[in-house]
Amino acid sequence: MILTIATRLSCRMYGATDALLQIEAAPTSQQSILSANIASTPTPHFLRVGAQDGIGERIWVHHDGDFSVSYDARIEVLRNDFDLASLAGLPPHRLPGEAVPYLLDSLYCPASRLQPFVQEEFGALAGGAKVEAMRAWIAGHFRYVPGSSNSATTALDSFVERRGVCRDYAHTLIALARAAAIPARFASGYGPGVSPQDFHAVAEVFLADPAGQGGSWRIVDATGMITPDAFAVIGVGRDAADASFFTSYGTMDLVSKDITVRSE
Repeated sequence: MILTIATRLSCRMYGATDALLQIEAAPTSQQSILSANIASTPTPHFLRVGAQDGIGERIWVHHDGDFSVSYDARIEVLRNDFDLASLAGLPPHRLPGEAVPYLLDSLYCPASRLQPFVQEEFGALAGGAKVEAMRAWIAGHFRYVPGSSNSATTALDSFVERRGVCRDYAHTLIALARAAAIPARFASGYGPGVSPQDFHAVAEVFLADPAGQGGSWRIVDATGMITPDAFAVIGVGRDAADASFFTSYGTMDLVSKDITVRSE
């Protein structure tokens, strides 16, 4: 599938401010960048650095005053959809080093607090079937309510309140999976089915490869808005703190944000 993406961001920085921008789809084995262009307000510092797990790039910006950036791209998604429930899990002692950090608690995903619930609710299941049951549980118990959470909301908060946006759905699924000793990480990206259209957040879980060649990361969206074959990944991390589209180290207001994603 080919996705056409157009992103427009405007903000106001009060005083010389450092900001970390991450809005470009990442070139990976599962998605190809057919064309891409990023342009911004002239600024004294615009420097690319590698992002989490070597997936994509972040851009350091140093600016004072009004700042705008535009990003246009065509991305070919090479990833296929799959039957999540058919995939086996891997016991912790067989996990590669890259997956181990994603078993642990993180800022927004206090997985250890959810272990008793996970054992009681999903203890009879394993691997992808367990993750699918977790996804279905969130979809059946949560309400998608824009504005119902903020930058301090954790998976535990969302679990209690049973509502949120894509970020909260992803954090909750990640925390539930980690509580079951299944590595899970946060992925930000673009999808044509997202409503209202915006950056989108999903979970990725590390499960056994059907061909028996170790394991691989698999996209799971608890909101049901996208499928793996129609999602362009921007970046990944332990939770939203590692994959924020704009992180400011100073005072900044987001003035406007407009995102369009279409499939061909």
